[in-house]
Amino acid sequence: MPSASPVTATETLPLFPLHAVLLPGAPLGLRVFEPRYLDLVAECGRLGRGFGVCMILEGEEIGAPATPAAFGVEAMVEDFGTSREGLLTLQVRGARRFRVARTRVRDNGLLLGEVRWCEESAAALRPQHAAVATLLAELLDKIGGEHPDLGHASANRRLLEQAGWVGWRLAELLPLSDDQRLALLQEDDPHLRLDRLLHWMDED
Repeated sequence: MPSASPVTATETLPLFPLHAVLLPGAPLGLRVFEPRYLDLVAECGRLGRGFGVCMILEGEEIGAPATPAAFGVEAMVEDFGTSREGLLTLQVRGARRFRVARTRVRDNGLLLGEVRWCEESAAALRPQHAAVATLLAELLDKIGGEHPDLGHASANRRLLEQAGWVGWRLAELLPLSDDQRLALLQEDDPHLRLDRLLHWMDED
């Protein structure tokens, strides 16, 4: 008798639905003022963990709990401060992708997701995608920022050989719609993500 397939355990993750898509490795600035999200930040700081960011499919960022997309990305807090209006500001960075199995709402209105983490492939870039890696290196050289001289430094050059990393950085920098970025989040294969990006660039 064949053995049953193993069931991947879920983990409870507080969710911060937004009209935006956070990508793995990408930075995002947030302003926090609703009590439920202030509670979220305090809890995550106390436990040393992140929270989930999902694109809103229905609803708004404030008020009643919104309907989130089934895929999202874990947000890790890198810095925080206070705005001129006295609001808490956060600088977060995308980490692991996840899929939401189900949601529930706390008494304070905070949305909790039972999530399963998505496996990330360490696949190498394929020859047919070499042009997009070259484009990415040129974009990063122009804007500087976190990855200056990426195309010239041998240690950093290895990042341009990773299909997943190249895809996420292009998705971050190119003028894509939130729906397009969400479609990439839903795709496990980094080569297929690059195929989609090439297709969208050809359409332009």
